[in-house]
Amino acid sequence: MKKLQKTVQRNLGRPEAKSFRNDFQALVQDIKRESRLKKHETVNTFFWQGNEACAEAAIATGCKFFAGYPITPSSEMAEHLAKRLPQIGGIFIQMEDELASIGAIVGASWAGAKSMTATSGPGFSLMQEGIGYAFMTETPCVVVDAQRAGPSTGQATKCGQGDVMQSRWGTHGDYSAIVLSPNSVQEMFLLTVRAFNLAEHYRTPVILLADEIVAHMREQVTVPPKEALQIVNRRKPKAGEKAYFGFEEIPPMPSVGEGYNVIVTGSTHDEYGVRVTADPIPHRKLVERLNRKIQSHTDEIADYEAHNADSCEIGVISYGCTSRSAYEAVQDSEKKGIRTGYIRLRTLWPFPEKIVRKMAETAKAIVVPEMNLKQLYYEVERAACGQTKVVPLNKIGGGELITPEELTAKIEEARKQ
Repeated sequence: MKKLQKTVQRNLGRPEAKSFRNDFQALVQDIKRESRLKKHETVNTFFWQGNEACAEAAIATGCKFFAGYPITPSSEMAEHLAKRLPQIGGIFIQMEDELASIGAIVGASWAGAKSMTATSGPGFSLMQEGIGYAFMTETPCVVVDAQRAGPSTGQATKCGQGDVMQSRWGTHGDYSAIVLSPNSVQEMFLLTVRAFNLAEHYRTPVILLADEIVAHMREQVTVPPKEALQIVNRRKPKAGEKAYFGFEEIPPMPSVGEGYNVIVTGSTHDEYGVRVTADPIPHRKLVERLNRKIQSHTDEIADYEAHNADSCEIGVISYGCTSRSAYEAVQDSEKKGIRTGYIRLRTLWPFPEKIVRKMAETAKAIVVPEMNLKQLYYEVERAACGQTKVVPLNKIGGGELITPEELTAKIEEARKQ
């Protein structure tokens, strides 16, 4: 463009050129403006794989530590962060196994770093004791589980949604989990940011329950400007504060090495971290608070996308990659004269039962499509309180998705019943 501009400017003095001087200058301004727009888009829009989007989102939130062990289909997160974290002064460690990985990110969090690990089914199983320790010690961290077909080794490269209940009940004891479910590469970015924010705010581990389809697909991702991203950091103790495990619902969290006298134990402990292993009262106070700080904020935590949820004849409740088929199936059903609605869960736990109960009040039936054998189905049935039929649609093996056609047929079947 610059060469064209110079060439024309050399000839603008000629009589035949004067007539288009203004038009040419306007054209130059248009080209410059378009160039600036394209430059802006290049900086903020990317064609990422889901795992890459998750890794970049972690960096955007201030994550400075990743420990993990390679496992399909999550390995690209580790590969990407192995390259990127050292570039921003962070630390990447490939551990010897998943038990070590969860221990490392808990330790890094207590040293003051936002920390994360990523795995899939078998590794997620190995992490459960460490996740329970993180719940008991109120350690903010993010665990990404890119689900595959199981049990055991199963089909390592194929998608499944069989970790839904494990993400909520995988470790022992009484606790309340926060579990998020993305259905696109864009949401892999946005929900990773939210996972870190929830972890930091509530002082708790947060599970990002993705799946092989979303982890491996590539889509356009728009990254919000840095100033537009809401970033939450854990609350530090004020001078004189020493109750790092009470009396407040969400107590402040010091970092080891900053001069605080910190006792961190997975045993029952009082407000100051001191072990109390026989008295029932401190245990009740501690564990009830750990649950209350999540359950009493379900309305703020639970997130979903809804369409005709309170006025449909047939409802669909879906999550993750399966929900992508629900969009088309609902649209096709409405074209056939079936008043259809959907709830697409971005938060699986705590379960948003209020909106489910609202759908159950008016719907003739609710269809629950899942790539497992009825894991969330029973939770929907519980929340519906017998007000309507809950109809399962399940498919497992080979990573085969539930198609829009299969879901549409199930909607039609549910209407006839």
